[in-house]
Amino acid sequence: MEEIRPDEPVTSESEELLFGGPLRYDIGWSAHEDAFLQLNFRAMLRRLPALLASSFRLARDADRRAAFTVLAAESGRGLAQAVSLLAVNSVLARLFATGSMADRLRGAAPALIAVSVVLFVAALLRAASTYATGRLEPKVERLATERYLERAAAVELAAIEDDAFHKLLDTAQYGAQSARRMISIATRVVNAMISLVAAAGVLTVLHPVLLPLLVTMTLPSAWSALTMARRRYRSFHVWVQHARAGRLISSLLIDTAAAPEIRVHGVGPFLLRHFRSMSETQEAEQARLARLAARTGLVAAAWTGLATTATYATLGLLLLTGAMALSVAGTAVIAIRTGSQSLDTLVLEVNALHEDALFVGDLERLYVEAARRAIPRGGTRLPDEPKEIRFEDVTFSYPGSAARPALDGVTLAVPTGRIVALVGENGSGKTTLVKLLAGLYAPQDGRILWDGVDAADADRTELAERVAMVAQDFKRWPFTARVNVGIGRAAYEPTEERITDAVTQAGAGEVVRDLPRGLDTLLARAFSGGHELSGGQWQRLGIARAAFRKGRILIVDEPTAALDARAELEVFEKIRALAGSGQTVLLITHRLASVRHADLVHVLEQGRLVESGSPEELLASGGVYAELYALQADQFTRPARPAPPGRSPGTRPTPDP
Repeated sequence: MEEIRPDEPVTSESEELLFGGPLRYDIGWSAHEDAFLQLNFRAMLRRLPALLASSFRLARDADRRAAFTVLAAESGRGLAQAVSLLAVNSVLARLFATGSMADRLRGAAPALIAVSVVLFVAALLRAASTYATGRLEPKVERLATERYLERAAAVELAAIEDDAFHKLLDTAQYGAQSARRMISIATRVVNAMISLVAAAGVLTVLHPVLLPLLVTMTLPSAWSALTMARRRYRSFHVWVQHARAGRLISSLLIDTAAAPEIRVHGVGPFLLRHFRSMSETQEAEQARLARLAARTGLVAAAWTGLATTATYATLGLLLLTGAMALSVAGTAVIAIRTGSQSLDTLVLEVNALHEDALFVGDLERLYVEAARRAIPRGGTRLPDEPKEIRFEDVTFSYPGSAARPALDGVTLAVPTGRIVALVGENGSGKTTLVKLLAGLYAPQDGRILWDGVDAADADRTELAERVAMVAQDFKRWPFTARVNVGIGRAAYEPTEERITDAVTQAGAGEVVRDLPRGLDTLLARAFSGGHELSGGQWQRLGIARAAFRKGRILIVDEPTAALDARAELEVFEKIRALAGSGQTVLLITHRLASVRHADLVHVLEQGRLVESGSPEELLASGGVYAELYALQADQFTRPARPAPPGRSPGTRPTPDP
């Protein structure tokens, strides 16, 4: 029979040109795409107890009472099915007995009543199981999601930035949905398993040869169902690459950021041509899948038909020889069909349970890894009013970085209650230094001392309480303006007085007044009624957020990058006012004219401290700071380039004829 290998995908010319080969996502939900192919009958039987135990633990943790209700109800349904089959056998035996029809009906009445009662009890048990499962599923998903988020929020920043840990985070986030699905799947597995055992038990009681008949009829059917599912899955992995590439191109054609270039450069027809090419390849592969599925289905149907014919022929032979009563044969037919359906269901549901269990396993691995990399709790108290924060021979490299250290043996002091500027070119280590100061990273070598208390031994929660940060790429929360300011210290109630005071300190009053609903304006255009701010307006709100936090140390990283000259001057006036009230301001900026009012300037170059002093001292020394300052000043003092001959300044060139 024609096979398709998942490791040899068909790659179109368009995929080769655009993506250099098959496009395969390397994100969480695709991590276990081959899981379906890993399971055969032997592996299924071996893993089934562990899968069911894992599902039950999840259910028990979420709602113990509902979990036991489901288990009891499904067990009761299986027992009811066995009793029902035996009662049906009794009914048939009475109906096929000798005597008048009235006598036979009277004889069958107790068994008929028993069947009715059993069916009614089974319906009640099914309702109880459905209700308990409905309660369990959302609770399991919520509990798993809470555990995931709680642990993800409590790890070190270095863990979040580590590729391997972040990939685990990405994969584990699907564990909550998988945990929810596992509850209903496990319920169906338990029901199918108990039904199968019940049918097999009844057949064994009726006649010893009937159990092999069940195996003869059901195993080929179950094997064919599994084989067809695996082949469909293999084929899916061939054409899914083209579907993914097509979706990517579709999203690019309507992407806001790509729209200008698509129109100016005429990219639309190019993308549409390759979309059509990959879609045609995908269609051809799906046609191949349909042909393969039809052929496999025909073979499976023939195989199942032969097994069914052999089963019923054996039953007929037993009837002809008198080895089996007609009533027993009728019950056997019902039990065999029930067992066959149960086994088919069991095979497919266990495969689904297996795949979801892999994502839940990732979630459990995340719990362990997150606990290992969690931010430590407790520690030494920091001084209430430290005089300075001192870096002593601090070295730090980012995980996985083969380049030079981001900081290399840096020793410097940050006096409190002053404006301290960090200056240097991109990659000099300025942002890394302030992240170390804020406790987001720990140095590999050296110490950071708060009046003699090593930050490595300090209470990290207390350290974070002392710091407010306005990063260049600070988070623009998709909430109201009020929350965007008040989230600077989320434990505080964002009262009107506190918010207004922070907005005033940051000079963001005009920004708030221009909003349609003031502080209650939603700052997210993706939602109805949402509003978007400019970069400069967002920057002012970011400074208001830091003012609301009232940290003793304010770290400001490129605070005026999106502001015009007038607004920049106003912001620096606000920053100086904060320092005047006793707050320590650590300022990072490329605009050296903005640091002329700093009390102290540290100049970094390639991760090393090269100069320290006041702006006046550094200008007088003629070092790196003076050189960078002169380069920037030259951009404003250099005379304008003279106009070409024959042109007056400010006139447009005349086009050639």
